[in-house]
Amino acid sequence: MPAQYLLAIDQGTTSTRAVVFDETGCALGSSSWELKQYYPQPAWVEHDADEIWKSVEITGSEALEQAKIKSSQLSGIGLTNQRETVVVWERATGKPLARAIVWQDRRTADFCRERRGDEPWLQQRTGLVLDPYFSATKLRWLLEKYSDWRVRAERGELLAGTIDSFLMFRLTGGKSHVTDASNASRTLLLNLQSISWDDELCRYFTIPRMMLPEVRPSAADFGQTRGLGFLPDGLPIAGVAGDQQAALFGQAAFSPGEAKCTYGTGAFLLLHTGERPVMSKHKLLTTVAAMTNAKPQYALEGSVFVAGAAVQWLRDNWKLFTQSSECEALAQRADEGQEVIVVPALVGLGAPHWEPKTRGVIFGLTRNTGAAELVRATLDGVAYQVADLMEAARQDAETPLPELRVDGGMARNDLFLQIQADILGLPVLRSSQSEATALGAAFLAGLRLGVWKSQDEIRQIVAAGRRFAPKWSTDERARRLAQWRRAVKAVIEFYKL
Repeated sequence: MPAQYLLAIDQGTTSTRAVVFDETGCALGSSSWELKQYYPQPAWVEHDADEIWKSVEITGSEALEQAKIKSSQLSGIGLTNQRETVVVWERATGKPLARAIVWQDRRTADFCRERRGDEPWLQQRTGLVLDPYFSATKLRWLLEKYSDWRVRAERGELLAGTIDSFLMFRLTGGKSHVTDASNASRTLLLNLQSISWDDELCRYFTIPRMMLPEVRPSAADFGQTRGLGFLPDGLPIAGVAGDQQAALFGQAAFSPGEAKCTYGTGAFLLLHTGERPVMSKHKLLTTVAAMTNAKPQYALEGSVFVAGAAVQWLRDNWKLFTQSSECEALAQRADEGQEVIVVPALVGLGAPHWEPKTRGVIFGLTRNTGAAELVRATLDGVAYQVADLMEAARQDAETPLPELRVDGGMARNDLFLQIQADILGLPVLRSSQSEATALGAAFLAGLRLGVWKSQDEIRQIVAAGRRFAPKWSTDERARRLAQWRRAVKAVIEFYKL
């Protein structure tokens, strides 16, 4: 039997990546493109959707070239994407009408605060909290700002969706307006029980339902390529999932109690809960995990809005190093006797606090504080936030969590993963596959297309990499966590004024 190849498109917040995998899960070629970030006002974040599409064309072509295979040899495409980011485009042309509003954007904070009393029923219906993070608040804002858009949408002229929907519309030459259940579950418009758009939620956010894409399982027929220069016509798009659900799948975390954290622009913890949605009592989100068929799968999720973005911030704004990979060596030189604390709430605090108005704060500065201490404290701040998520997930799931599987850019930093293990008091297992998110999309497509026959076969492919064991004593860990939580409480109180 000839070798089978899959193209995985991983469209992230700061970059787009394309990877060609073979049937052993080996990455044969890859390419990445860094995206421009637009900040028109404080706490506003936007992307150029046309640039995102261009990045897919370029990285897809380059990944195939690096893999030394022809596009005609591909079996299919898997797609994974930054979630919650929303785009509005014309049905007839596929042209975006404005920049995409990114998941990090906080422009709808006032709307969410004014409607806070509605949060209990929204959470029960969607598994989410009422926060600017989610797509519906952004789409509502766009429809309010551009008064003719709603009229055009109701005439069927305009479409809206998350990045996956926009890219599939372009990939299929305008034939498919679709999304998968994991992406749809991040919009505040999907009914968590029925896995379908909810008419009452659409009315609440004043969003015409006809703008929205059709919801399908994550392994499904999403359409075929059409009219592209870099891919042949008729190539099936067979696997789609939001980036965090794709990473959970790529780490072979298919069973209840299995957890992973992906450190990308943000840090995202997902704990699989199986066929039963667990409603959080600790401000985590209940979300749809990747679905291989019509049977729903669920997870608990906690989101840290700034993780790798904090390293980027130190690089670009503070000019403390020129390459992100240099931050580990700089942090290793820090004087640990200086207990500097960075709360990296640069775009607000996510779970389990959900305080969109907070901002980043540094505690403990002295005349001896230098670049090394600031970098180390920033890495600590990301790890502490993940520890807060893990504790909330443990309490919600009512079960001990034996370990944490990790992947993403910051997972290449050995010092950071040791910090994470020390703060958690649990082993941290780094994925042997640095492309776990893209691999998850490939796995979903490959299952649909018969490249792999079962999830058990996928488990045999996925292997853990290095294991980081905790070194701190129980007392030291408790002391440092208490100090961190005092700092977070102080930041929240300050920005409530």
